[in-house]
Amino acid sequence: MRTKKLDSPGPVIISMVQNIGAPCVPVVKPGDYVQTGQLIADSDSFVSAPVYSSVTGKVLEERFILGINGNLEKTLVIEPEKNEILCEKIAPPVIETRAQLIEAVRKSGLVGLGGAGFPTHVKIGYDSEKFNVDTLIINGAECEPYITSDYREFMENSGDVIKGIKLIMKLCAIPHAIIGIEKNRPIAVKLMRELLETEKNIKVKPLPTNYPQGAEKVLIYNTTRRIVKEGQLPLSEGCLILNVSSVAFIARYAETGIPLISRRITIDGNIVNKPSNYLVPVGMTLGELMKKTDLRLQPDRIIFGGPMMGKSVYDLDTPVCKTTGAVLFFKDMPEYRATSCIRCGKCLRACSMNLMPTEFEKAYEMRDLKRLRKLRVNLCMECGSCSYICPAKRNLTERNKLAKDLLRKEL
Repeated sequence: MRTKKLDSPGPVIISMVQNIGAPCVPVVKPGDYVQTGQLIADSDSFVSAPVYSSVTGKVLEERFILGINGNLEKTLVIEPEKNEILCEKIAPPVIETRAQLIEAVRKSGLVGLGGAGFPTHVKIGYDSEKFNVDTLIINGAECEPYITSDYREFMENSGDVIKGIKLIMKLCAIPHAIIGIEKNRPIAVKLMRELLETEKNIKVKPLPTNYPQGAEKVLIYNTTRRIVKEGQLPLSEGCLILNVSSVAFIARYAETGIPLISRRITIDGNIVNKPSNYLVPVGMTLGELMKKTDLRLQPDRIIFGGPMMGKSVYDLDTPVCKTTGAVLFFKDMPEYRATSCIRCGKCLRACSMNLMPTEFEKAYEMRDLKRLRKLRVNLCMECGSCSYICPAKRNLTERNKLAKDLLRKEL
């Protein structure tokens, strides 16, 4: 089913924290009138991405909200008008060199649309003298259950995907590209292969339908057989990884100059009558989304993202951000009580990085930093596989996150 567009009838709440890196600072104030695509917040930090208004209307207030990560986030609340007016300053950028591409991508506000939220201009702005990048890898794995937004990007905007890939390859002087798509998406694999039949330097790689296939290190190994060592970046192995929706957006921005103000999200779950994908304005609240969603029952759990790495949402004012790939509605979800570890070893076998989650937990409880480093806890990608497989229902992934945070604080 093709992606449908949803508008927000109520106020949008646009967060200043929508990327990994520095938060943005508002450049408009309450009472100001803003147009769709107008810059409303920016930062001087290189590792950050500007924020634009997704609607036309009046800025009502600055408001602090408790984000789903548990941190306070500054937001701008904007009351949309019925008639949308595109900002008059919007124009296609001039992109003829790599420097111009990096600057354009920064101005677009693009962050990784796979969910991590790393500013894309930082990724493509690597030091070409230090890193010899020979392969552009397009992440179309989308390995979490329910989520199909990247799949729809292939099916609906395949031309943009190819244009974005070629633009990056040309200006960044990357000779080869590999598009990774899981084998449970055979129609997308077939479509992209047909469209790229005459392209010798762009290959489509069907990937095993395994979780967490979309993780960078897993994806690099399964597409190139290269191994990214602990503490290294994919660039160290000559690989640049971008999400499929990200490269398609770059192609559209190059043609229109319209910044990242909307986001395709999958709406699904065990009480959703018609699961589908929707294009929604950044800042649309969960409450407004619920009004537009055909639910059989009142949910008792709502997740932003996938069921493995997503986060439960507890406030209907929580807004859709640039990194929101899905909103899942569930009813009658089982509740588990953790018991003692039964030493079954299932978490070790489930870990795609061959780590030891039970030992992480012990070392963390003892605050044994030396042991955590020896066990290489920083290699954990927080995929949730260990928690999912554990018959004792121990929240191992949470302990891994806390352990990594403990090490960071001791640096």
